[in-house]
Formats: sequence, structure tokens, C-alpha cells
Amino acid sequence: MDWESLRHFSLFATHGSLSGTARSLGVEHATVARRIAALEADLQVKLIDRRGRRLVLTPDGERIAAMARAMEAEATAIERVAAGAREALSGEVTISAPPAFAAARLVAPLAALRERHPDLAIRLIGESRSAVLERREADIAIRLSRPEEGDLTIMKLGVMSFRLYASPGYLENVPESEWTFIGYDGPMTLAPHQVKLRDVAAGRRVAFTASTAEIQLSATKAGAGVAILPEFMAEGDDGLVRLSVGQPVFRRDIWLVVHSDMKAAASIRATIEALKSELGK
Repeated sequence: MDWESLRHFSLFATHGSLSGTARSLGVEHATVARRIAALEADLQVKLIDRRGRRLVLTPDGERIAAMARAMEAEATAIERVAAGAREALSGEVTISAPPAFAAARLVAPLAALRERHPDLAIRLIGESRSAVLERREADIAIRLSRPEEGDLTIMKLGVMSFRLYASPGYLENVPESEWTFIGYDGPMTLAPHQVKLRDVAAGRRVAFTASTAEIQLSATKAGAGVAILPEFMAEGDDGLVRLSVGQPVFRRDIWLVVHSDMKAAASIRATIEALKSELGK
């Protein structure tokens, strides 16, 4: 039995389609199909029912997929333990963080870290979702919500402050009672600072939505409405006027999260210290 074929099948069971599995592995969907067919030939067991337009697991396929997932979890745990035991300050460190925050606050300290340790490779992923550290989708995650589950080491890095902003022209031409607002679409509408935005709007429309903070910033400068934006993005921008005086309208804690198996690795420790030093300022 080929472990790679079993891994392809395990991921197919997770994603539920050849195309989704192929995207996760960075291969063609035909490669996934060949791997699964090869595994069925090796085991002499039918794993997938191909009679309909939608591929589904057979009962035997369900049982084998569950065992394959357990094997993959153990293999990943071995990789984490080995990575955590390495003392050399080399290799690749993957950091997952919200895109705008990654660009504004993480690039400079990570570039400086690379300059000090040229054998270190940095992979910075800007993403709104939470990477699964147990699967080594990332070594370090920067999150705006404190995780509640998992064998994780968690530390608070600081606080992200949000304020209301609009363009000068918008404020001149639109009375406050007629303001419209700029917010997120999709799952991010449930983010705490977006809930706060709707509270501030108090029944006025969120008439412009966008999937990233960068687009919202551009929309605000273009006069599309009033937005709640992180201070680190908007302060000092001549195209914006800060509406909230005194305290920010909202704050979110910034958390650094690492799997406990990985925290002792020299490369992980150095990366954490570089980020703590910068974000603790």
C-alpha cells in the first residue's frame, strides 16, 4: 500500500470532491483520481461509489478514511515533535495572520529577523480564516480571538484599536443622519468590530461591503461612506478624517498562538521574540 495514495484518499474524504482535494494538494484532479484507484487496487476494496454524478464513500471507504485520518494526525504529530526538538536556527517558519495586519506590522520585523539569520526562511500567509496548527497549516498564528481548544501556547501581543473614518468630501456633503456605512461581506459580518459598526449605524444602511480591510480603506477615501478601520491602517492618511474623539470605538486583543509541541524549536522561539519585540512597542 502506497502511503501517498492513502493520503490522497484521506483528503478526498475530508474535502468531498476531487477538485477540492486537488486544490489542497496543488495537483490535478486526475492525479487524485488515479491515486484513489491505485489504493483500491492495492487493497482490493471499493472505496468510492462512482455510480452517480457525486462521488461518495462506500461503507468500507468510510472506515478506512477514519483510520487514515488518525494515521495522518499521528504522522503530523511526529513532524511537530521533531521540528520542536531542532536547535538549528534554520528551515522554514510559516506565520498565518490577518492580511492587512500582516502587511502593516509583521513584514518589517520578519525581514529584520531574516537579515540576522539568513538560513531561516519565512512564509507569511495573509488570511482571515484560522489556520489549523495541529495540521501544521502554520507554525505560528496571529489571531484576534483567543482560541479555546487545542494543545496550544497562547500569548497576548497587544491591542488593535478601531475608529470611525470618512473622507473630508463625504463629511462635507452628507449630513450625519444620512450617513451610510462600509463593512465586510460574508462570514466577516459576524466579526466583533462589524457588530459594533452596526450598533454605531443605528439603523442607517451598510451600503458598501467588501471582503478585505484594504478595499474598505480605499472605498472610504473614495467617499463611499463611513467605515470602522484599524488605527494602524488609517492614521496619518490625509484622505481620511477620524470621527471618533477620545477613546477608540472598539478594541480587539491580538494573540500569538503556537502549538505546544513547536514552541521549543529555535526558529520558532526566535520568530516569536521578533514579533513580541515589535508588537509590544
